Amino acid sequence: MEIFHISAECYPVAKVGGLADVVGALPKYQNNAGHHTRVVVPCYDTKFRKENEFECVHWGSIKLGKFDFPFSVLKETTDKLGFELYLIEIAELFDRKDVYGYEDDIERFLSFQIAALDWIIGRATVPDVINCHDHHTGLIPFMMLYCSKYQKLQKTPSMITIHNGLYQGQFGFDKLSYFPEFDLAHVNVLEWDHCINSLAVGIKCAWAVTTVSPSYLNEINASANGLESLFNLVRYKSKGILNGIDTEVWDPAKDKMLEKKYSIKNFEKGKQQNKEILCTLFNLDPSKPLFSFIGRLLDEKGGDLLPHASALALSENFKEINILILGSGNSDIEDRLNSLLPDYKGNYNTFIGYNEELAHLIYAGADFLMMPSRVEPCGLNQMYSLRYGTIPIVRRTGGLKDTVIDFGDDGNGICHDQSSVGDICYSIGRAVKLYKDKTHLNKIIKKGMETDHSWERVCQEYIDMYNLIIDKK
Repeated sequence: MEIFHISAECYPVAKVGGLADVVGALPKYQNNAGHHTRVVVPCYDTKFRKENEFECVHWGSIKLGKFDFPFSVLKETTDKLGFELYLIEIAELFDRKDVYGYEDDIERFLSFQIAALDWIIGRATVPDVINCHDHHTGLIPFMMLYCSKYQKLQKTPSMITIHNGLYQGQFGFDKLSYFPEFDLAHVNVLEWDHCINSLAVGIKCAWAVTTVSPSYLNEINASANGLESLFNLVRYKSKGILNGIDTEVWDPAKDKMLEKKYSIKNFEKGKQQNKEILCTLFNLDPSKPLFSFIGRLLDEKGGDLLPHASALALSENFKEINILILGSGNSDIEDRLNSLLPDYKGNYNTFIGYNEELAHLIYAGADFLMMPSRVEPCGLNQMYSLRYGTIPIVRRTGGLKDTVIDFGDDGNGICHDQSSVGDICYSIGRAVKLYKDKTHLNKIIKKGMETDHSWERVCQEYIDMYNLIIDKK
């Protein structure tokens, strides 16, 4: 089966969140299962683009309204990621460092989708299935069905995978002229709540819809930022498939980013060694339980709760714990977190920004990982932490609910029901008591490290979904 994945992100090419990790791993495991996968992402001005070799396999020009944009399709020459990687280079639109956050993001990602389809129809064969990811590629299923230019793809099955339904890519009908020609009798397909909603379009037009966890599929049917009725309408073609993790990249026994490697056989010694390195870097005491947070400092992740919860937890425990925050996002949250530094020196520290190597060290060296998310479609951090023997403390929502069971129910982590300062601090208190019971603590750590969240298991669910829609042709 020939599978195309089209996405705004792919690790290690360009990463903002979990979308990149999924698109950087799933295709590799589909290849390993005997399929032929190709990944298509924009060509950003990133370190990966500069440090790797590419060859141009296609070039052309697209028209957005009155403007013409030449584009090139660049293939990474070594297939070093375990699949064929293609970057779409569009001068003036994607030759920038950041993935998102520009005033012309609508023009950028619409041009990317048009260029991808232009290249695909120019090939000798068409894919067996095209897997789109999030709203940045949500217009592709519509264009495949209704734009005369892409009639060749009308019977090619498409699937959209929703990593986060909060972001939907809305824009006004004043930009309708950007689309390749189509019969205006179908213009109503683009409309949702009086505007063009890229995610809604993808959900309507794709042959199948998947979310990145079963619980998230249930949640978005009730709360989806205005798309609830649409999700209920397409439930018949929807499935929640829990993400996996790349166990080749995320393996404490082989992790190249760790100075001290370890396995389930010697995790006590290995984690302590990494903890000492981490605590030395951040002026913390390695004899105390270390609570960590890794991620975007946003309200949806519960980031706004961290300053108050951290101060309260440190005060209640008389500074007998350590807290280390790695993340960036909302500048107000960043400032509030940093404002705690003078009061809790030696027990608390922050790293504002993102550092992949440091993230790996935290997973290896921390004792507990906090994820008080209000919304978490799947979550990968809790799976990484389980793999590295760090006990996750999570709010029961989305994929967190599907992957973490409270140790009180003979599970692998610590769970709470609300995204609140009180729930976070109560859970930290439970963790402190657990930390003192080494026998029980180690039993839970082993249970987490033994949990199978590999892509090998998940990969077949995607293939089964592709086969289901291919059979409908």
